[in-house]
Amino acid sequence: LLLPRRRPDRRTPLWQQRQRASDLLAVAAKYPTFPILLETSRECLQDVFDLPALREVLGQLRSRQVRAVAVDTQKPSPFAQSLLFNWIAAYMYEGDAPLAERRAAALALDRDLLRELLGNEELRELLDPEVLADLELELQRLTESRHARTADELHDVLRQLGELSVAEIDLRTAGEAAVWVTQLLHDRRAVEVLLGGESRLIAAEDAARYRDAFGCNLPLGLPREFTEPVPHPLESLVGRYARTHAPFTAEECARRFAMPVERVLGALRALEADERVVHGEFRPGGHGREWCDADVLRQLRRRSLAALRREVEPVEPDALVRFVLAWHGIGADRRGLDALVEAIGQLQGAAVVASSLEHDVLPARLHSYRPTDLDQLCTSGEVVWVGAGGLGGNDGRVRLFFADQLAALLPGTERPEPPVGALHDSLRALLAQRGASFWNQLRAAAPDATDGETMAARWDLVWAGEVTNDSLAPLRAVLAGAGRKAAPVRGRPRPGRLTRIGPPAGAGRWSLVADVVGPSVTATETAHATALQLLERYGVVTREAVLADNVVGGFTGVYGVLKMLEERGQVRRGYFVAGLGAAQFALPGAVDRLRSARDPADAFARPDDVPPPVVLAATDPAQPYGAAIAWPSTTGRPARSAGALVVLRDGRPLVWFDRRSAHLVTFPDATIDHGWADSLAALVKDGRARTVEVRKVDGGPLDPHGTVATALAAAGFVDGYRGMVARG
Repeated sequence: LLLPRRRPDRRTPLWQQRQRASDLLAVAAKYPTFPILLETSRECLQDVFDLPALREVLGQLRSRQVRAVAVDTQKPSPFAQSLLFNWIAAYMYEGDAPLAERRAAALALDRDLLRELLGNEELRELLDPEVLADLELELQRLTESRHARTADELHDVLRQLGELSVAEIDLRTAGEAAVWVTQLLHDRRAVEVLLGGESRLIAAEDAARYRDAFGCNLPLGLPREFTEPVPHPLESLVGRYARTHAPFTAEECARRFAMPVERVLGALRALEADERVVHGEFRPGGHGREWCDADVLRQLRRRSLAALRREVEPVEPDALVRFVLAWHGIGADRRGLDALVEAIGQLQGAAVVASSLEHDVLPARLHSYRPTDLDQLCTSGEVVWVGAGGLGGNDGRVRLFFADQLAALLPGTERPEPPVGALHDSLRALLAQRGASFWNQLRAAAPDATDGETMAARWDLVWAGEVTNDSLAPLRAVLAGAGRKAAPVRGRPRPGRLTRIGPPAGAGRWSLVADVVGPSVTATETAHATALQLLERYGVVTREAVLADNVVGGFTGVYGVLKMLEERGQVRRGYFVAGLGAAQFALPGAVDRLRSARDPADAFARPDDVPPPVVLAATDPAQPYGAAIAWPSTTGRPARSAGALVVLRDGRPLVWFDRRSAHLVTFPDATIDHGWADSLAALVKDGRARTVEVRKVDGGPLDPHGTVATALAAAGFVDGYRGMVARG
């Protein structure tokens, strides 16, 4: 279109040119033969789309001068390839996009186009109910910021809202409403009318409208301008009702004016013809079709869109913690063998500290966890445990796998260096030759070695991930520090008795992990299985989480698979968590669940709604601090070390506690929330620990008169030899 200028020698701002062009278009649209419109249509249809050539080709097809031949090719033509690429880019995530993006994209459309694509019925799902309630309060001047504070403002309220009773006026004023009403009536700025048997006040400017629309009697003394006939009085009053209300039904409007519904419907249809109101289904959870002012509907759409855009914004890290805890079922009332299988399905492949597996990790996910359930899965061959590195003499890391997924997942995990030695080679050779063997059979592989040397060599192979057992009993014995030696022989055995009884740490059948794994799989299958397992474990996979899991090849090793899953529409890629890497992948349902964990417990209405503190092992995969998320600022030095615990509430850490060194590290929230002390004391009450002792706080000695000591004393801790202790 022509962008006019007033002065050719002066520059015109772009916004002013656009405004003038818009005004010109509004005028020119009334004249179909306007030269600018004709030239625009000609340029689009002839120069760009070449419509005459298209008509010529279609005519030749119709007259059979040109023949259409269908050809199947392996690859699309360059022209079709560009169209196909654009189509895939536009509709790849049409069905699996998170709810916030789907609603935001739908609301960003033009209203007329939205009605053509979805129909007005879809607005019932798109509009935010909280936004609708807030806007209705504002339109009715019921919010505190819009209350009338003077007689003049009360007069404006009557002009904007129409007739109001005395009780309704009190709700919309902040002051002496009765005095202001008397003043307005005395000054003839407001008059009293009878509508539906109820006395109401209206502004004097609306006197003629109510007289002509409802036959109300008017008092004497009004200016002539206020009593002159008004065109379409009922339509103007119904239109004002629509402007000051959220979506409404014709019955509601008829009850307000105490008149038949048919008259209201006639006025609404006249307003609809003038595009001042629209008819459709708008209220979330409503029934039937409603009426709404066009401007009110635009406000609803704009505000709902703004609310949805806030939902689309990345969440804070503490929301990720709340999501991960819920994703793993921490604190949920799950119990039984099925719940254990579900928990292992999320944990498989993760290196878990052995001493924390049955003491902290599994009990946090299952109510009344029973070790016999895990033994049942192991002895039946459903679950296999593999060592992932030793930690001192009596502890290490282990990984749990389902037997049918071991071959695909195990190659994708970092494995320690294999131990070297003649005794180790002898044990490998025996297990490779005989298969699963018991303690006495393993002992025969090295007759010159002592029982202690044989036991140590075998556990070196276990922690290196080369040897495993069909039960967790020997692992529990090692963690308890018992059974490192075979029981000595006392005297000559009687007939019918065992000559040797192996130590508890050697019980069960031992076998090579390679024999349990079965046929090898390709690197692609391993990467695919690893990526799917990371999605199952975390829901939202970030670069930091993958690096913390020590996946073979790091994030690069699974990025290609995650990208392919994204292209196939099985996962979503986006910036879901603020402060983490931009390459984040998530399951479609996990995105909505992550955003639902955005609101903190501080916004809860009652203190009882605040979730209780959660005690997790510092190395628990569901505890992202120190791995995917940095520790909060503190003078101490927390770490994801074996034996350490973290107390969290509502996704924020309160304290870090190392049971072995009796060291407590406090975070900023610990000073205002002392629930961590009760959680530490509960470890003794629940039987998870015999004693809990605190000797050091934030790297220094415990101050007996400090805040930490006061919180511990309130939770039941007493003074001990070197600190404060809670005993069972």
